[in-house]
Amino acid sequence: MSSEDGWPDVPGDTALTIRIPEADAFVRAPFPAHITVLYPFLPAARITPEVHAELAALFSDRDPFVLTFAEFRRYPGVLYLPPAPDHPVRALTRAVRERWPEAVPYRGVFGPEGLDPHLTLANDEGPETYERAYDALERELRPMLPVTARVGSVRLIVTDGRVWEDGAVYELGRSPAPPTRPAPPDQVLRAESTALSRRT
Repeated sequence: MSSEDGWPDVPGDTALTIRIPEADAFVRAPFPAHITVLYPFLPAARITPEVHAELAALFSDRDPFVLTFAEFRRYPGVLYLPPAPDHPVRALTRAVRERWPEAVPYRGVFGPEGLDPHLTLANDEGPETYERAYDALERELRPMLPVTARVGSVRLIVTDGRVWEDGAVYELGRSPAPPTRPAPPDQVLRAESTALSRRT
């Protein structure tokens, strides 16, 4: 990426995300189905054992919840599914930001509150093509809606500036414990922000 794209991913950037594997079949973008809780979070160099412990405690104090995805929405160049209800995701974001106010969503590109919670399906169409392309994609995917998912954890992911990889998993609704280290993913996470920032 370059600075013209809106916000360059910096090596060592981290993010907190919720994986939604139930929606993987919908996604046409080069990353697994997920909702961003906070991007960027703290630089990787600041993710100390103490930060891990604080994150584990923060998330363990929140109950698991269920999200339903039943309609399509769009940002310019982006097709996505909004979660319902969205207040559990907003509450997670708010709790993290209250503890680490320096972590501003999307580097402030979309204002201090960032974007509404969303699950990106496609983001590779330009301004001349995305309406027609996403009309067709909605027709293809609509029979598969709604999708319901139980959210029981939040993931910390980290980038080297090119790809995103899992770093740690924090469970919701459990006593604080050291975060689990997931097995090496079979699919690296490329930044959703790359295409979204080019379209907005």
